Amino acid sequence: MDTFNNFLPLLPQLGIGVANLAAAFLFLYGLHRMASPVTAPSGIFVAGIGMTVAVLASFLYAFDVSAAARPNLPVNLGLVVLALVTGSGVAWWAGRTVAMTAMPQMVAIYNGLGGGAAGAIAAVELFGAKAVGMSAMIVTLAGALIGAVSMSGSLIAWAKLDGVIKQPLRFKGQQLFNGVVLLATVVCGVYLVLATQNQSMLVLALPTSIYLFFAFALALGIFMTLPIGGADMPVVISIFNAFTGLAVGLEGFVLQNPALMIAGMVVGAAGMLLTLLMAKAMNRSVANVVFTNFGEVKKQKQGAIQGSLKPMQPGDAGIAMRYASSVIIVPGYGLAVAQGQGKLYEFVKLLQSGGVDVKFAVHPVAGRMPGQMDVLLAEAGVPYDLIFQLEDINDQFATTDVALVIGANDVVNPAARTDKSSPIYGMPILNADQAKKVLVVKRGEGKGYAGIVNALFYGDNCDMVYGDAQAVLIKMIEAVRGLGLPAVVKKTK
Repeated sequence: MDTFNNFLPLLPQLGIGVANLAAAFLFLYGLHRMASPVTAPSGIFVAGIGMTVAVLASFLYAFDVSAAARPNLPVNLGLVVLALVTGSGVAWWAGRTVAMTAMPQMVAIYNGLGGGAAGAIAAVELFGAKAVGMSAMIVTLAGALIGAVSMSGSLIAWAKLDGVIKQPLRFKGQQLFNGVVLLATVVCGVYLVLATQNQSMLVLALPTSIYLFFAFALALGIFMTLPIGGADMPVVISIFNAFTGLAVGLEGFVLQNPALMIAGMVVGAAGMLLTLLMAKAMNRSVANVVFTNFGEVKKQKQGAIQGSLKPMQPGDAGIAMRYASSVIIVPGYGLAVAQGQGKLYEFVKLLQSGGVDVKFAVHPVAGRMPGQMDVLLAEAGVPYDLIFQLEDINDQFATTDVALVIGANDVVNPAARTDKSSPIYGMPILNADQAKKVLVVKRGEGKGYAGIVNALFYGDNCDMVYGDAQAVLIKMIEAVRGLGLPAVVKKTK
């Protein structure tokens, strides 16, 4: 009995350790399953269970009888439960109701909340003087800086994506100004480290220094993101995703929480890898992304474009594809805005029933966030084996009868290959212009996100189908069905 009574106080700590270990395993296993589009949905579910385990494990701290060693640690279970219920309810409602076109904004907001959570943990450690020792202080402040930058920067990214901020804000000497803000943040951090180790150095009260540190860090995130153009938001989101993961991992180290450390480092590493891929897809270096106004496009005189725009009726375009042998479809943000992915797949199935070979080509930075086009097509039920990435399908355009571009612009602009004066020169693009026939579905004659005219639209082999993507696809479907042609039955071995 005495042995049991001696073991009882250790149960909460044992439960916390087991829960953290289980959460870490579920995070890693879930991420592993996300490597394939086929298993990604179950991977997200598994990782969600891991997060639930990690959150519920936090309650064990409240019942840890060894908390007597931490008498200054307040526990308010009612407030914790209220926060969990409110947060879970809002997240569930938002996840169920968010439109596909608003998904980038949602990701930016949630990413910012992750950075804010890491910053809040650091604030508790700093104001409560729980970060003991120089190394603990340095790690805590590093997590606080990165988390605060990610939070405020992500909020600006959300505002840009949602149209609240419509234009980049740039001024002369902006990089120098940002450097001064960063330097002020670092100075406050160094002062906090030294002052906590030697109280005789106190010139400014510690709480005031902590407030200044967070104020400068939040301002840095804002001023870093304001000059970035909307076309570079996919890179911005991936960078701040990496920042948030790194901040969470650092604060997990401070708290000695394995689940936070593993989840944070995995997210940070994945975010950085994604940033490298996005930078490569836009022909930018990571240094250019991090240390310059990489959204800034200097005004350059674009090379003269030969040819003229040739409009085509939706019905004629649909019939042309029905009589083609092969079609490659390039989806873009315009398809998401029109919410036409369902009608697109309906049209694709109609073409397939006529024996047309149909494939999808997705550019790494198509849309407003990484992977948005893949999610869009998956939502419509498009089989994964029909979706190809740039490097896997680019060589096939030259032998394709029709390339259908829906709502995409800069990612198919041949000026990136041929016009050295173009701001996007050198950016890898989908070779849609090399198809025998190109059909472009577009709402009007406006320019793309990069603000330049697309030479593809003026090509001899290109016709423009103007209108909302969903409305155009409906007319294409009606035209093909009106032909009354029988479906082709494919023979199976």
